[in-house]
Amino acid sequence: SNLHDPGDVHTIAPEMPAMFDGMKLAAVATVLYFLVRCLNLKSPTAPPDVTYRDTPLNRYLLKSCPILTKEYEPPLLWGKSGHLQTALYGKMGRVSSPNPCGVRKYLLMQDGATATFDLFESLGDHRTGDDITMVICPGIGNHSEKHYIRTFVNHSQRQGYRCAVLNHLGSLPNIELTSPRMFTYGCTWEFAAMVGSIKRAFPQTLLIVVGFSLGGNIVCKFLGENRINQERVLCCVSVCQGYSALRAQKTFLQWDQCRRLYNFLMADNMKKIILSHRGSLFGMNSSKMEDADLSRLYTATSLMQIDDNIMRKFHGHDTLKEYYEKESCVHYIHNINVPLLLVNSSDDPLVHRSLLTIPRTLAEKKPNVIFALTLHGGHLGFFEGAVLFPQPLTWMDKVIVGYANAICRWERHRPPLTSCQSRVTICNSHFFCIF
Repeated sequence: SNLHDPGDVHTIAPEMPAMFDGMKLAAVATVLYFLVRCLNLKSPTAPPDVTYRDTPLNRYLLKSCPILTKEYEPPLLWGKSGHLQTALYGKMGRVSSPNPCGVRKYLLMQDGATATFDLFESLGDHRTGDDITMVICPGIGNHSEKHYIRTFVNHSQRQGYRCAVLNHLGSLPNIELTSPRMFTYGCTWEFAAMVGSIKRAFPQTLLIVVGFSLGGNIVCKFLGENRINQERVLCCVSVCQGYSALRAQKTFLQWDQCRRLYNFLMADNMKKIILSHRGSLFGMNSSKMEDADLSRLYTATSLMQIDDNIMRKFHGHDTLKEYYEKESCVHYIHNINVPLLLVNSSDDPLVHRSLLTIPRTLAEKKPNVIFALTLHGGHLGFFEGAVLFPQPLTWMDKVIVGYANAICRWERHRPPLTSCQSRVTICNSHFFCIF
């Protein structure tokens, strides 16, 4: 019978496996293509794009802090994706995150609110012999117990810096609010209270001001609001902030770079923080919140809706536009005269590139400002590494401390005649203050 003729088998069999092999190769090629595109593997590594005025101080800083001009190399397989850098920072934290030991301080505010900050003493002398304190403002809804803050504090302590970290009002789940108010995008009251407390407790200390994301907006607004706030401040570093909430508002509703999704996730997190304090925020007689505001909070799907229904009312702003205008540092940052380092990443999925004209223009105009823009890093990621596994310390940690070290050396060795008259003379002996 022809059914058993082996010749029939040989005329069909070679074609079928070849077709399946072709489909497999096509599938593998498609997956590889999307991996290369999504992971941005073809993107080159490069030094940060640094904008600055040519001054003796800036030349000294770039020479003394070479990490600002050297190539930033993220982990090869995933580090060129801003989304993965952001997600790894946000969900997985730092590699082998340290656990620095600090003391929690409580400050009663004029309106009855209780601000808290954590104080971490240095783990050795500063290389200049001076008493220097890092005053640190974390990102939205963050506090001293977050992985990236703990890693940065530990690194700073080992370099001889005392660290004070603000816990945003309402961010700590085990600390109850004592007034119907929590942190907002640009309220500087708690940060000012922490800085004042440090200045009183350590009369000889000089300050390095550091802000991450929303914290960058707060510290720049704080310094620019009043020139007195810049006294005893050596420099300020802001990382991954957006500078203008009003300008960012429209970009945060776009799907480009998945910003709308990030907006939803951040709104969901803010919702949880607010609802964890609903008794204090909505139950007090002095509260500006109503039941209708609580109902609108449940249905909110963006930060703007939460800001409009809840956050702006803490400080009596009539409209969302007024709230964003008054709370953004873009209207104050030009008043800062101490050395200022502004750091952003081109692939930050939260900060649209159109917002980066603000720091670039500022650095072109003001001699005290340096703006460093990296190709990669995501939002507060900036992981470094060879192929797959990142290093415990990030590029961001190294840049801030490296810049601070350079500023301290410059201040220590600058000629007496050019010293600012208001600069506090530093005593070389150690000063201890118990409070």
